[in-house]
Amino acid sequence: MKIVYLIQTHKNPEQIYRLVNIIKESSPKSYILISHNPYFCKLDKETFGNLTNFEIINNQGGRGDFSLIKGYLDAVHWLFSHNIKFDWLINLTGQDYPTQPLPKIEKFLAETEYDAFLFHFNALSDCEKNCWGSKEGRDRYLYQYRKLAESLPPWQEGLIKFSRRIINNIQPYIRVHTSYGITAGIRANFTPFNEYFACYGGSYFHTLSLKCIQYLYYFCNQNPELITYYQKTCLPDESFIQTILINSELFNICNDNKRYIDFTNSRQGHPRILTVNHYSHLISDEIHFARKFDMSVDSKILDMLDARILQTIAAKEEGLVR
Repeated sequence: MKIVYLIQTHKNPEQIYRLVNIIKESSPKSYILISHNPYFCKLDKETFGNLTNFEIINNQGGRGDFSLIKGYLDAVHWLFSHNIKFDWLINLTGQDYPTQPLPKIEKFLAETEYDAFLFHFNALSDCEKNCWGSKEGRDRYLYQYRKLAESLPPWQEGLIKFSRRIINNIQPYIRVHTSYGITAGIRANFTPFNEYFACYGGSYFHTLSLKCIQYLYYFCNQNPELITYYQKTCLPDESFIQTILINSELFNICNDNKRYIDFTNSRQGHPRILTVNHYSHLISDEIHFARKFDMSVDSKILDMLDARILQTIAAKEEGLVR
């Protein structure tokens, strides 16, 4: 069995190098594809030495718009066009990290009855798992947005945020978002969603089997109008893949992405940076990866995870752990 680790990156080459190194040390036969946005920093393949089953492609980055999904789909296209063989694809960023030995995760995937590990919920309903609420789902995916500005001076941004609350609450036709620049949306006359094709939301981070990736790739090629619609929504990366795969009703999907992300006191959708204080939460067998880590804030937590991963592997190699 072979895993592709797709890592979307844009900054901090040292931490990217560390992530690649622990994956290759823990799972030498896996394939690593880095989709890198070179706008913020350059990333050279030579920096990583003579790694096999490893490639870097440049791609546009971004958050809040369709660029993250476009980078993902471009990477999938690259894998298929280069005839890279794999059974599962795990998507990460440069600020993610495994929390247990990859052979253990890969054994789990080889034996599972599921086709995907993908957190999801109906984005337009107030079901129990919808942590946004149906209003947030409607505001994100029933409006077509246009970015007005990447950023504003603090005093203007504060004024816009105050005005946004008023605008968004007094009428149903226009929405203003300020989390990722200044964007304005108009209620769509037509949407792709109906009783047969629901709008789903959830986390962008997931683990998908080859047959899910193949279906996703085929569906996107056959339905460009869905891409056109999602290109103008807010945070399409937290809905696009869920909506395609769940509506297909073809796959046995586990509603758990096996990730640890701490959104306590989150601001503008940014999770907390994980530190040594989170270690006890990360070592559950139910967690495969976690985010976000920042070596400039706390590198010791990565040292602790490295020790756990590599010591366990060494023990297994010596026959001390069954």
